[in-house]
Amino acid sequence: MRRAVLLVLAAAMALMVPGCAAPGTSQEPQIVVTTNILGDVTREVLGDQATVTTLMQPDADPHSFEISAQEAALLGSADLVVSNGLGLEEGLQQHLDRASAAGAPMLVAGDVVDVVPYGSGEAAGAPDPHFWTDPAAMIDVVNALEAAARAIDGIDTGKLAASAAAYRDRLTKLDADMAAAFAALPRERRALVTNHHVFGYLAKRYDFRVIGAVIPGGTTLAAPSAADLRHLSQAINTAAVPTIFAESSQPDRLVQVLASEAGVNVQVRELFTESLTRPGGGAPTYLEMMRANTGRIVQGLAP
Repeated sequence: MRRAVLLVLAAAMALMVPGCAAPGTSQEPQIVVTTNILGDVTREVLGDQATVTTLMQPDADPHSFEISAQEAALLGSADLVVSNGLGLEEGLQQHLDRASAAGAPMLVAGDVVDVVPYGSGEAAGAPDPHFWTDPAAMIDVVNALEAAARAIDGIDTGKLAASAAAYRDRLTKLDADMAAAFAALPRERRALVTNHHVFGYLAKRYDFRVIGAVIPGGTTLAAPSAADLRHLSQAINTAAVPTIFAESSQPDRLVQVLASEAGVNVQVRELFTESLTRPGGGAPTYLEMMRANTGRIVQGLAP
């Protein structure tokens, strides 16, 4: 009798401890995702079939966010680790390398898209990691995510196929809607200036020119020189750019300074480019982020 009571207590305690399961029970697959944009997409594709842990908090900067020791430990024990790659997660790479060495299955999204190199600035020629500004690239990511998830024990592949197909349809519609919205802009108005180089993929897909960026590199961790700002001001004047776009996760002080330096009546508009927001913040999902940005770009560049 006493032994039976002890067994029941042990089982109850196992259920109460995070990460533990009682004998004879099973847990959902554990997916760990680095950025919140990819975290949102992963949840859409996996649905309720897995526990998805996103390391990057809303409104954070993917170039500089850090994780705790507990979060780092999650990487090594995950059924699948999804990362952006292409040098985006600059402060996280050592943890990703350690998880890979420990045998965690890895999906690096940058490995499955057609990479666009930076066209100018200090990073010219290097791979651009901001592929999510092109919804068609995200369809490639969904395809790879579906394939990787099929290999995870406990995943219903029929449900997975249905949820992945449904999300691909939503991405296809997003792509078509963005193309139609941007087509309404005269070609000479399709010129982008941002606080750092983030729209190369969008520019290639929808026929925009990237005039330049306040921060000349591909990372928010760089800093512009006075000469950089002067050259960009000249380019803005030459191209008659009406609006400069600042990122929601970064202060726009430098962009405001540049607008003043340009010597013309240049607007500054905020975009959601590198991070989703909390609910109510304007871009809580990838699809909402892209639709919000499309509307703001069109408003900022329309004659």
